Amino acid sequence: MYAFFRNVSVLAFLATSMSVSAFMTRSAPSNVYSSTELNAMPPMIIGPMIRKMREEKQKAKMPMATEGEMKGQAPGLRVGGSAWKWPPVWPYDQAFFTPIEDLSKPDPTSQLSGVASMISGVAQVPAPSETEVKEDDKLDPVKYWKEDKGDVKTALDAEAVEKLKNHYSFYLRSGMSILELGAAEDSYLPEDIKPDRHVGVGLNTKLMEENPSLTERLEVNLNIVVEDETVDSDELRKLSAEPFDAIIMTNTIDFLTHPREVYRTAWQLLKPGGIMIVAFSSKKAYPEKFERAQTKMWRDFNDDQHMWIAGSFFQFSAGDGWEKLLGFDISPESAKANLEKNSPFDIFKKGKENNMYVVQASKGVQDEEIDEKNPAKSINSKMWMMPTLEDRDKQLVVPRLARAYKSAQNEEKKRAVAENIALLPKIYEALVKMDQFAFTFSMQSQLAADLVMNPEFDANDEQIAALKQGLGLRTPSPEFWQPVGETTANMVIEDKINLLAFLVPRFGSGNPEQEQALIAFATGLTPTFSLIRSKCPGMAESDIELLGTELLCSEILIPGRSTKQEFAAWLGSMTESDFKEILSARKQVSEAAANELAEFREAREQEERERQELRRQYEEQVRKAREERSMAFNPRTGKFEEIQKKE
Repeated sequence: MYAFFRNVSVLAFLATSMSVSAFMTRSAPSNVYSSTELNAMPPMIIGPMIRKMREEKQKAKMPMATEGEMKGQAPGLRVGGSAWKWPPVWPYDQAFFTPIEDLSKPDPTSQLSGVASMISGVAQVPAPSETEVKEDDKLDPVKYWKEDKGDVKTALDAEAVEKLKNHYSFYLRSGMSILELGAAEDSYLPEDIKPDRHVGVGLNTKLMEENPSLTERLEVNLNIVVEDETVDSDELRKLSAEPFDAIIMTNTIDFLTHPREVYRTAWQLLKPGGIMIVAFSSKKAYPEKFERAQTKMWRDFNDDQHMWIAGSFFQFSAGDGWEKLLGFDISPESAKANLEKNSPFDIFKKGKENNMYVVQASKGVQDEEIDEKNPAKSINSKMWMMPTLEDRDKQLVVPRLARAYKSAQNEEKKRAVAENIALLPKIYEALVKMDQFAFTFSMQSQLAADLVMNPEFDANDEQIAALKQGLGLRTPSPEFWQPVGETTANMVIEDKINLLAFLVPRFGSGNPEQEQALIAFATGLTPTFSLIRSKCPGMAESDIELLGTELLCSEILIPGRSTKQEFAAWLGSMTESDFKEILSARKQVSEAAANELAEFREAREQEERERQELRRQYEEQVRKAREERSMAFNPRTGKFEEIQKKE
């Protein structure tokens, strides 16, 4: 069986936190301690140890942000917009966002079958490796929040609340329209901020009624979504008629089972330039109250990692559609991680679990029309909210479409690019897992771009079916795709992609003449190749097939151009030099396109190198700041003291 194309873990990007422990041992019930006691260490040991602790702490607190990024921002900025680093695709498994109690459990009996088989010599019936959690035992969010926790308040620490209010005061103003996701009894807005409209969204309607700031209340389960798109709620869709100035979400991210869809919804409901502020407490702030509903991600990772994961939801929901992505540590001075360790014994002092963090970003402005001077920017903005496409796919297909738009010779082709961008998700749905058949992501982007550029392509069912048959994902039709696959086996992959992108849009037209032209194309391949082969004995088979398909596409595949008899007569009158001239012109077009694309990619790579250099400069600034610190540990006094600078 032939087809046109035959034979074709979560990345570790999370930041981690450092912790230092010290131990004291008592060798006897007297007041005499062993020599391993911390306070028995000589200054030459204590000094370097405490100094290293101090340096590590200062290093951890150094903001990864430029002075420009810090200017005009609230206190506590920790991660600037240029410091975030992401993998090219969504890196999380759904189990990551599932409450631990709802995940399948390993079945201990499955581990015994191998031992039993070895002892008895008789093969055992395979036991299931996991035990599924019964549906009745899984968390029911509506029941949990409305009934089980209907009266349970978060009761955040007063110092943490004050820090959050101060943060809001930098970015929110009276008269704004605010949407609050995961609303409850308190929105933590400063008293002097009075929104014109404040819509609360959540499941605990009882607690929302107690919130005096809310002007409207909607009962919505944020964990019911249209996969890869948005929250599945008519109430939220209606809100898009009047977008909001700001969206806030406090201590809700730890309960979201589909965070990407929630962030997509937020993007849609914001005005261009509007801000989304996601605040969350330490993972140990209230585990005894709501742990059952917290996801595996929240319970397994630390607060530093939570910040990076929260930031990744912005990236993987709308990509560049979010701007000014910033991460803040606004924890009070009394927070456990922020306590000063001025002496060896201070490490035993207990701080509060009242840490508070914020990750926020603003909605970018999406281009309505394609900018003639910078089509790549406009095309990219039209793809911000596209489902199915990963960031990797967008990065590959955008430069191809931008080049196609710039080189379009008429308005019809430009219009095709602008309008057909919306068809990319359907194309990529058909290409799922094609990379497993040596059809690389770069090849997929070439095919997708070529299809989008064709004015005849509208992704109808017949076209998608033809695409899958041409790729070998479905059984090829014996009257078309089978002979096409058999006779074009020597074509190079790039030329096959171009041919496929030209053939697919001819399907599903409803035009009988076009249907006849498709059959004429398939049946005309063998005689066309034979004639070219006879007139050009030294020509490579791949070139013969490229030339023959090009001639058939231009004259036979388009209804009304030439009859089979006219085409045969024209072909018979051509000489070897005629064929070579056409082939040379065809290859020059491909080479010019490849060179243009290479130049575009080089420009993008240069931008990436410049970003890496900027990052290196950040790290150098941090290193220099550590070296030039003004405090040092004095082993004689047991305190950190200001360094006396030499004149």
